[in-house]
Amino acid sequence: MLLTIDQNSDRPLFEQVAASVRASIVAGRIFPGDRLPSAREVATGLGINLHTVLRAYQDLRDEGLVDLRRGRGAVVSAHAASLTELQADIAVLVARAADLGLTPHTLAALIKEHPA
Repeated sequence: MLLTIDQNSDRPLFEQVAASVRASIVAGRIFPGDRLPSAREVATGLGINLHTVLRAYQDLRDEGLVDLRRGRGAVVSAHAASLTELQADIAVLVARAADLGLTPHTLAALIKEHPA
């Protein structure tokens, strides 16, 4: 699995790592049950701090996308499959908004204001 970050981005590195894992799930490059590389391997490979990767993995765990298991590491959860389904729903929503002449900014504002 290829994780990427942009050292020049204003976005925190842990968010970039987590976003890269999410993108891999949506793209079908990783699946429920797959093990993620160890935090140490990712940190070394990307040249970032180990705790940055651990923070990303913890955020993914909090979102229900990854299970962190002692001795087994980070494993993509069964719940992660819902991201792919959600991506399809989002595509329909974006197309509908475009048909109505809404800008992406307006659509994002509507989503942010929507009660959960």
